[in-house]
Amino acid sequence: MSGGSTGSSGGLLGGLRASSLSIFFGVVFLATLVGQAVSGVAVFNLDQKAAGLEPVTLGQYVASSAFWVDVTENWQSEFLQFLLFITATVWFVQRGSPESKKVDEAGRESDEDQKVGEHADEGSPAWAKVRGWRLAVYSRSLSLVMGLIFLGSWLAQSAAGAVAFSEEQMRELQDPAPWTEYLTLPDFWSRTLQNWQSEMLAVLSMVVLSIYLRERGSPESKPVGSSHEATGVEG
Repeated sequence: MSGGSTGSSGGLLGGLRASSLSIFFGVVFLATLVGQAVSGVAVFNLDQKAAGLEPVTLGQYVASSAFWVDVTENWQSEFLQFLLFITATVWFVQRGSPESKKVDEAGRESDEDQKVGEHADEGSPAWAKVRGWRLAVYSRSLSLVMGLIFLGSWLAQSAAGAVAFSEEQMRELQDPAPWTEYLTLPDFWSRTLQNWQSEMLAVLSMVVLSIYLRERGSPESKPVGSSHEATGVEG
């Protein structure tokens, strides 16, 4: 009995360890989201008091457009970053960076290299083994899903932003702005572009700094002793 219990415990721990990267970032995500809500409602209530209005509860703040416009504007910029990085690295290369393919391997690569169709092996996903629309879709499924998430979060940001902007306008006894008008206003594009530029800078820094700097044991870095010229090599 004790041996079975130990084996079950070991299997659970092994499963957690095998998924520890996603668990770690999931926990950090939830913790920061809660922290944003707690600090955000404090800032929001300071503005409420300054305007002579009643403070709101944490639950009311989390359900408000003020909270969700801040959340979604960060989500859409992150998914845009990954969408562009995933698609750009198909065709563009950077000599010396582990974030790049080898310089002479730009492009979609051969069916043999990608293990599709008749080149698929026993462990290949089902849609990788067949020709036609299923293979075409599955071959681009990562960018398609990332693009849909980006588009959805961008639309959510614009809708929440329009509501938050209109509420602020009404507090100042000015006319609210419909969603279509809000999309043309500086408030929307200021929120959007300040996030986009920071994401592009982060990716650029990772691509370039990883040419010359190392992090031992990380797949995002080359092996410590690798040449600066080594490209597409992960440690």
